[in-house]
Amino acid sequence: MEQERQRRGWYLGPVVVVALLLGVLIGKGWERTGHATETYEELKTFSEVLTQIQKHYVEDVKPKDLVQGAIRGMLATLDPHSAYMTPEMFKEIQVETKGEFGGVGIQIGIKDNRLAVIAPIEGTPAQRAGVRAGDFIIKVNDETTKDLTLMDAVQRMRGPKGTKVNLTIQRDGTPDPLVFTLTRDIIKIESVKSKVLDNNIAYVRLTQFQESTARDLSRALKQFREQKLSSTILDLRNNPGGLLTSSVEVSEQFVGPGKLIVYIKGREGRKDEYVSRAKDQLEEYPMIVLVNEGSASASEIVAGALQDWGRAVVIGSTTFGKGSVQTILPLADGSGLRLTTALYYTPKGRSIQATGITPDIVVKAQPVTLAKTGEKEANGKSQKPKETAQSSSLRIGDEATPRSNSGPVEISGDTPPEEDVQLQKAVELLKTWKIFKELHPL
Repeated sequence: MEQERQRRGWYLGPVVVVALLLGVLIGKGWERTGHATETYEELKTFSEVLTQIQKHYVEDVKPKDLVQGAIRGMLATLDPHSAYMTPEMFKEIQVETKGEFGGVGIQIGIKDNRLAVIAPIEGTPAQRAGVRAGDFIIKVNDETTKDLTLMDAVQRMRGPKGTKVNLTIQRDGTPDPLVFTLTRDIIKIESVKSKVLDNNIAYVRLTQFQESTARDLSRALKQFREQKLSSTILDLRNNPGGLLTSSVEVSEQFVGPGKLIVYIKGREGRKDEYVSRAKDQLEEYPMIVLVNEGSASASEIVAGALQDWGRAVVIGSTTFGKGSVQTILPLADGSGLRLTTALYYTPKGRSIQATGITPDIVVKAQPVTLAKTGEKEANGKSQKPKETAQSSSLRIGDEATPRSNSGPVEISGDTPPEEDVQLQKAVELLKTWKIFKELHPL
């Protein structure tokens, strides 16, 4: 197929490439000739550079590789979340929204211009080994992550099941970097988990916002209603987000019909509003939402909507602050663009970007303590265009012992329920809800 394309002249040279690019731009219906002329002049420079590389570079380079590299560089100048996806990457991102994909169990993003762990995926070895939201990944297999795009970082960390990758992590409060040897595997995510606490409190944990999340949540809430439970805790901690539509469908199950959930604004200033389409007026039972620094994007939309409508009290720590919309756009050759197209705003007009959602009640989680060298701690074992939160998924494998320059450092795993101070605070407040409601009317 590649030879046939070359024979037909698809990649014969820079003039063809420039003509195709300009044709796409003109084909979009540009009304002002000045814009097309300006773009053409810039593309002439691009054509000259491409020609000089092909003529004089020390090695033979395929025009296709050069153009793809130029596209990646162009998108990298915009923001950390916009990226070009090869056909293989585009297929993979479509699979991710359905909840099963390959990786090592960590959601990553860009924070303070560094590659950051948004959250470890619940129930994976990443979480059990002690990888934490807020960790910074400074190396992948001894190669620095400085100036890497998110998509490039994902490509370096992904690979066939059973293969290994080393991640060097810098953690606040830890003087030496931690090195994790991770075994790649297939991750299956259960986005909704639920149980009953203290005999009458419905507890629902959302790990991501996928296509099936709202449907699974609805089933869980129906079971709770049948059990006549008196209050609810919605746990969004370490939930890095997912589909925008899923966050709206989740929110409407708590706020009732006709309520604004979120709106987005692009560069034209136009507001696109997402309003609850719930059919029935819901019973407003006492409710608490748990968040932390690993709650991002779609999680922040839900927390912000429930907070603005006075539907729930938000407890925990300030969220990640991922308030930009990435629209996934398919291209003709099977590749795709992840392009930042707008910003999220809560019903009361608060921007989430870079600020996050501030809880009504701030409760800091217990810090994860590092064991002294030699001490043993438990380690874990092992589309059509959609607006989606930016995240990339990886999994920590069987060899999950972090190392520092001064020797082994082992990190404690899951926090037992009795040590979960944020959850304890939520349960305590629900038990005394009548008194609390007088102090904080909903």
